[in-house]
Amino acid sequence: MELSHPFIRLPFRFDADRLASELADIDDAAWLPHPSGMPGNSAVALVSRDGGDNDEFQGTMQPTGHLRRSPYMAQVMGSFGEILARSRLMRLSSKCEVQMHVDFNYHWYTRVRIHIPIVTDPRVTFCCADERVHMAPGECWIFDSWRRHRVINASDSDRVHLVVDMSGSSRFWRMVRHVQGSPDHAEEEFVAFDPGMQVSLSTERYNTAPVMAPGEVDALVKELVVDFSSHPDNDPGLVRRYALLLGDFCMDWRQIWLQHGYEREGIASYAALIDGVQRQLHPNPRALVTSSNQVGVNPIIVQRILRPALAPEHLDDYLHDVRANG
Repeated sequence: MELSHPFIRLPFRFDADRLASELADIDDAAWLPHPSGMPGNSAVALVSRDGGDNDEFQGTMQPTGHLRRSPYMAQVMGSFGEILARSRLMRLSSKCEVQMHVDFNYHWYTRVRIHIPIVTDPRVTFCCADERVHMAPGECWIFDSWRRHRVINASDSDRVHLVVDMSGSSRFWRMVRHVQGSPDHAEEEFVAFDPGMQVSLSTERYNTAPVMAPGEVDALVKELVVDFSSHPDNDPGLVRRYALLLGDFCMDWRQIWLQHGYEREGIASYAALIDGVQRQLHPNPRALVTSSNQVGVNPIIVQRILRPALAPEHLDDYLHDVRANG
């Protein structure tokens, strides 16, 4: 998600010692390797698809057994009063790093990541755009994942953060705007462990549709076209070809939608349209780049628009819920 600043510190502080004690009770076998194989990066699922040990973004999100056995972590996550997406403990081993990258897939278009350090060291540095910060134990931060960012652990010990993904209600974003307007005067709230508290977490259930609505396809395409069209070094001819290709995709997607909507009979037509666009993309994934962050346009088209536009594996569950609630 794009933010007005690379880093924003939120006005909360948590009991890092209590979090560390619960962290110590988690079995080593619970740590999952990074899905892309990034060395030294591993995670424990706390809110995940169906509450399992997985890294999936889509599907019904539920608390895992690791979170149910960690009452203060649940209280921390519940203290925001928000609907939670995939959330995890993230470990960065000593002398390792999270390489420079941009989060551009569909999940990150509308979601922000909250970082709460549990175990860290002053030699751990989070870099985003031109800014560098050290997030201290118990603090609470968000950052702009659309800008280039990396994390460096130059210390001799592992770094572990509690990370919470969410899109955020208007109340949450009003709080963020207030902090930005008066960062030196924001009153910090300490959230202590309450041994008698029973936490009920709200988690995402409908984070992907079996077929993306035409209005959302239009909006995603329009924003991306504006971004790569404004890059002064992009080939004007290729810019025009991509703008026409994506514009045609939007119009044809709407035509199929108007005839089939979520009907299974339309899946093959949607899939053929997606395949046709993918086959017409330039073989160089960086033939066009965005103006905002210099990212290759092809991967954004695929991961933000084409892949999430069609998810037939969710069709039966979606239709069942519609009929049950209709």
